[in-house]
Amino acid sequence: MKTVKENHEEKLSECTDYAVKHITEICEKIGPRESASSEERKAQEHWAAEMEKYSDKVEIEDFDVHPHAFMSWVIIDATVILAGLLFYFLFKMPLVSLVLTVIAVICMATEFLFYKQFIDPLFKKKVSCNVIGRREPEGEVRQRIIFSGHCDSSWEWWYTAKGGSVLLKSVIIPSIVGLIYVLIVDILTAAASFGVSIIPSGALSVLGWLQLVFAPFFFSLYFFVNWKGVVQGANDNLTGCAAAVSVLKYLSDNDIRFENTEVVAMTTGCEEAGLRGANAYIKRHKKELSEVTTVFFGMDTLTDFDDMAIYIRDMTGTVKNDERVCALMKAGSDKAGLNLPYRSVFFGASDAAAVSKLGVPAATLAAMDPAPARYYHTRFDTPEKLQPETFKKALDTCIQSLYIYDEKGLKNEY
Repeated sequence: MKTVKENHEEKLSECTDYAVKHITEICEKIGPRESASSEERKAQEHWAAEMEKYSDKVEIEDFDVHPHAFMSWVIIDATVILAGLLFYFLFKMPLVSLVLTVIAVICMATEFLFYKQFIDPLFKKKVSCNVIGRREPEGEVRQRIIFSGHCDSSWEWWYTAKGGSVLLKSVIIPSIVGLIYVLIVDILTAAASFGVSIIPSGALSVLGWLQLVFAPFFFSLYFFVNWKGVVQGANDNLTGCAAAVSVLKYLSDNDIRFENTEVVAMTTGCEEAGLRGANAYIKRHKKELSEVTTVFFGMDTLTDFDDMAIYIRDMTGTVKNDERVCALMKAGSDKAGLNLPYRSVFFGASDAAAVSKLGVPAATLAAMDPAPARYYHTRFDTPEKLQPETFKKALDTCIQSLYIYDEKGLKNEY
């Protein structure tokens, strides 16, 4: 059984300094990293070069992706909903309006709620990559743990940049409520056109006109994403990448090699394009990952100390992460003196959700104000926002969890 080294705190500090240095270097020399861009590739090559120092084997795996598809559902929804309102009021064609509204609901549900690649074929295909570094055990591989963060950065969310979470919610919430409202009115009106009167015609007419209340919010969706502005993503999520590589560095610097536990660091591509990198990796390695017990530690935005948590539900609450991995993270956090709470990703998703959906035990460790934070997907996500002490505690949680996993494996309780 391996035990934590006496120089643990010193090595954690060295790894934290290492992380800040490389995050800053990537932001200054490479800059924003749009999904499947040349900048994303350069950053991935940077991490690959670092992994070479601490790994037995490093691989860069390409995968095809349609990066603009994921967030484009917002534009498609705005267009078809507004078109539906035109058919409803101008052309008096409620059935066409209903069909268009249903299309909008399907786009939102498939691309955003369930992260399916529904409209992807409509957009240009590009090539992204994942980087995987492996530190082999002394003996036979009997279990594996993957520490992962995503390398790409997001297109700027214009409303968050201009007004923070308050302005963001003032656009998102009425738009979603409006979509549901329009769908209900379309169904009622379509039914009435076939002679099925569920409510009086006068009341239906009033409900129909009230749809226009939501029209400005639907129109505002055209400006949700600033397609010309990609953020630096120092915190979201170079902190996760740096943490994954730092686990390998910590082990290498201390000359630690477990008996039967393989330790993997992975930096994924195209998380901001709908978790495509994690999805591609799990599908490609499904057989290998099923041969021995494998757990996935997703790390995302390790910045806001008071908001550090273990995410047991993901993908807007529709995916449940593995309770055993969450318990492992919890035990590691306890050893690190944190006693982290469980939370749910109530809007959006992390790479762990894609991994969980494909049957590999996974969970996410994150430290970001879920409001969300002002820097989330905005120009304010710069190295100046880094919080080294938060990163250090998150890394400590990972290292402590690793020791526990090596000793006890994957269990419901620790």
